[in-house]
Amino acid sequence: MTLTELKYIVAVARERHFGRAAEACFVSQPTLSVAIRKLEDELGVVLFERGGTEVGVTPIGLKVVAQAQRVLEEGANLREIAREGHDPLAGPLRVGVIHTVGPYLLPRLVPAQISATPQMPLLLQENFTVRLLELLRQGEIDCAIVALPLPESGLMMRPLYDEPFVVAVPRHHPWTKLKEIDAKDLKKETMLLLGTGHCFRDQVLEVCPELSRYSAASDGIQRTFEGSSLETIRHMVAAGIGVTVLPTSSLSMPGMNSDLLSYIPFKKPVPDRRVVLVWRKSFPRPAAIEALVSAVYASELPGVSYLHEEKAGELAEA
Repeated sequence: MTLTELKYIVAVARERHFGRAAEACFVSQPTLSVAIRKLEDELGVVLFERGGTEVGVTPIGLKVVAQAQRVLEEGANLREIAREGHDPLAGPLRVGVIHTVGPYLLPRLVPAQISATPQMPLLLQENFTVRLLELLRQGEIDCAIVALPLPESGLMMRPLYDEPFVVAVPRHHPWTKLKEIDAKDLKKETMLLLGTGHCFRDQVLEVCPELSRYSAASDGIQRTFEGSSLETIRHMVAAGIGVTVLPTSSLSMPGMNSDLLSYIPFKKPVPDRRVVLVWRKSFPRPAAIEALVSAVYASELPGVSYLHEEKAGELAEA
């Protein structure tokens, strides 16, 4: 039994497909399949139900995969413990970031981190919240910058900042004359939303739940459209397709003060989101976590309220 074989079965359990799991592990499908067969023969159990379009995990396979995840996490910690014996800030820190935070925070975070701890380069990965939490459990990343609420417990969490939402409208829209927007009025407009899987989409739907019932109007005119990124959506708004909701940090992007767009705040209570840093309880480099938190604070992201006084705690208790 090897750590590589354990990595393979975790990947198959996650992807429910041998081909996609092989791609995620950067090996050929035959190599992955042979390794998993070898592990099943060694253990004397069948881990996966084969034959359908989607691979199933057997009851005993679920237990084995869960234990494999823990073994992989502890294996990753061995390297970190050894590194900590020299300098906890020496060596890369693997950081995951959600798509709606990365483009706005990273251009400020990376220079701040380089200035404070140049010996600790950041290995960065953007992804959806659910995927980042999987990678965190598997030891593939060390920590993740995500937004609440989260579907997980048993992790450590440090609140970083709160940021309000604003409404973006095309320059000739009647709302450009308003000082504030009532969230209930969004249901009257054609709304541009991120696609399924983005937590920011869910947060916008919480602001105006009626939007989820307006995928199409009774007259057949579509009332909501989806984009792959906030920047794509912003361009669609500028083109006059509709309106959208953005996090304040997105206004820090160069060129966002375009004559084609107007940004209008919400009426109180202003909807917002809390961005947090999460990591495994067993992660052995707390000094690296503190250094990253300090770099986030030093980033001075416009429009957000930093939470310097908040303490770390378990996600289950947040």
